[in-house]
Amino acid sequence: MDSLKDVSLITAMVTPFDDTGAVSFDRLAVLIEHLLNTGTQAILVGGTTGEGPTLSITEKLALFKETVHLVAGRVPIIANTGSNNTAATIEFTQQTAAIAGIDAALIVVPYYNKPNQAGLLAHFQAVSEQGGLPILIYNIPSRTGVAMSVATALQLSLLPNVIGIKDCTGITNLAALVEGTQDHDFYVYTGEDEYAFAAKTLGAQGVISVSSHLFGAELSQMFADLADNKIGAAAAIMRQLIPKGQQLFAQPSPGPVKVVLAHAGIPVGGVRLPLVLPNKVEQERLLNILDL
Repeated sequence: MDSLKDVSLITAMVTPFDDTGAVSFDRLAVLIEHLLNTGTQAILVGGTTGEGPTLSITEKLALFKETVHLVAGRVPIIANTGSNNTAATIEFTQQTAAIAGIDAALIVVPYYNKPNQAGLLAHFQAVSEQGGLPILIYNIPSRTGVAMSVATALQLSLLPNVIGIKDCTGITNLAALVEGTQDHDFYVYTGEDEYAFAAKTLGAQGVISVSSHLFGAELSQMFADLADNKIGAAAAIMRQLIPKGQQLFAQPSPGPVKVVLAHAGIPVGGVRLPLVLPNKVEQERLLNILDL
């Protein structure tokens, strides 16, 4: 899939809500323009940061369609369609594939029912064969309770419709994934902002980021400096971004990033239960640490 070939910075976009808690397309339009103007090269819709677990299927499909409309072909769009039910994942991925303008699907490692590695292989093979979209694996054991091994990911990378991975298991596994896919096309992204610099220098494609909502220009400059072999300049940017990015996860995400976006004049509403926004004291601490 060539649409991600030169994409280093993907934003895992928040889902904007209005003041009643409904998805807001007006606020979505403002947010998308902000992201595209600050370096985002592709958008992930309806993922963890997008509060996918509390969006209905109807809301997700409408959100995907409106994102395609607003982006208007300017950057690739990846839709989160995964679940812990293989048949439901295939069905929803097929529905999403019917939306012209969706470039790929993000498929999370199945959570709660805790499949073994053989189950993971079978799940992703079935979705890749029947879902109708190129897929990226989403390996985030801190949320799912299930870790896909590097060996399993490398087996899946050989399937023609499995085009990449968003991996949140640390730099050692990222290095092994990059090394193990050198002889074929496979996009390795870190899902952890703090590893953006290290991942890129190891040969990964880039980062699927939350902090790019606020620091997209800085992340873009960091990647540009790396491309120009300005290692010291890139490292200096990353040293400043790491502690800021960590603050966006000091409380359950995406509450902190939604608070800071609103402070920056980009209202995106609150979060849906069971999540809650940081309280007033936490918000003040967050803004003070970020120096905003």
